[in-house]
Amino acid sequence: MTTSHREDLLAAVERSPQAVSAHDRDGWVRVFTDDGRVEDPVGSSPHVGHDEIYRFYDTFIGPRGITFHRDVDIVSGPTVLRDLELEVAMGDAVTMFIPAFLRYDLREVNGEWKVAHLRAYWELPAMMVQFLKTGSRALSPGLQLGKGLLGNQGPRGALGFMTGFRRVGARHKRLVEGFLRAAARGDESAARSKLSPAAAITMGDNDGLGLAELGERLRGANWAKVIAAGSTVVVSVACDHGRGILFAEVAWRGNQINAVHWFPA
Repeated sequence: MTTSHREDLLAAVERSPQAVSAHDRDGWVRVFTDDGRVEDPVGSSPHVGHDEIYRFYDTFIGPRGITFHRDVDIVSGPTVLRDLELEVAMGDAVTMFIPAFLRYDLREVNGEWKVAHLRAYWELPAMMVQFLKTGSRALSPGLQLGKGLLGNQGPRGALGFMTGFRRVGARHKRLVEGFLRAAARGDESAARSKLSPAAAITMGDNDGLGLAELGERLRGANWAKVIAAGSTVVVSVACDHGRGILFAEVAWRGNQINAVHWFPA
């Protein structure tokens, strides 16, 4: 990948937080292709096309102040991954801090890079617990969110958002962390025992990677941030070779990993 290509993709992605910061509704929606898709959080019903993305903006972005605290950006092909924390001002008295990963899949349209698919990996149940812990201060912004959700999305859209509560849980996080520990110490047998028989391991989305090679790349791995969204567990990893993000697709039932995707910085 050329430096210019990387910079072009990062610049295209950066238009999103810039528009959010400026409360530029039209500018934010124009970041996306006409058939753009937003899954935020992953596990909730997607918003597809500019009309639905406008409604998403009006519900979740426009009424709040959102600050992006970036940690690591990774570019892989036409995909940009962003490891970050979101600071979300729900009102004058309530500010949320949400650990997250954002995945932007881009497509070139008439010579301009645009986002075809945005996936936001963060934990809706954990956010709600944090929100409710603010006590009576949560009442006004909570009512505002509920009113905006029903007004902009309707009952069906509100239910679609609530499906974001359904996600793999603590057991699946332990499974993925156990896989990481085994792979990083070179214990292929223990690592393989956590994979389904047909599990694929890739560098990025598509380049096949052997378990031994993945283990070498993960040597010295440690991590503190593990997010479960939908059927995916995402881990921010630091290892001897540098930083990276690991995506593990896990079975809803049972105790197996169906796919592992490693994105090195």
